[in-house]
Amino acid sequence: MSQTISDVLNDFSQNLEKCINHTNHEFSNIRAGKASPGMLESVMVEYYGAPVPLTQVANVSSPDVRTIMVQPWEKNIINDIERAIINSNLGFAPNNDGLAIRITIPPMTEERRQQLVKMVKQEGEASKVVARNYRKDTNEKIKKLQKDGLSEDEAKDSENKVQKQLDALISKIDAMVIEKEKEIMTV
Repeated sequence: MSQTISDVLNDFSQNLEKCINHTNHEFSNIRAGKASPGMLESVMVEYYGAPVPLTQVANVSSPDVRTIMVQPWEKNIINDIERAIINSNLGFAPNNDGLAIRITIPPMTEERRQQLVKMVKQEGEASKVVARNYRKDTNEKIKKLQKDGLSEDEAKDSENKVQKQLDALISKIDAMVIEKEKEIMTV
């Protein structure tokens, strides 16, 4: 079954949407000095012999910008949760009071902020490279459709649409990078 030009353009749009979603996800993982429950997203806790995500055995919240609070649903697993946080190599020092675990996020140094900004810019560039590869693949599909009978005008119009969508995505990524950079550099 061969693709139509609208299928090709829809696939390109969907790929660009995935690119933006991925970039958003990656940016959310770069902490800007503020405590966030998402910072413990990757922590797995040994629960009845099986590793499970922390969020399935405890309530994770952020009562203020410097603290993450972990309240286990079962008191007997609090030490397992503490061990999992320590072993996760996230650099956190959990404070276990027997009922809940508190993690204090230290303020970031200027040097660390600069490193994070660099990471954000690299991630933004990587997303743009992926988007440009999508454009290249899409343009190749358009050329193939042109060989199979698509008119030259329709092919050029489609390539222009693809370029406009790519330009819009790159502008959006640039804006996201600037926004995240401001967030990181705000003390």
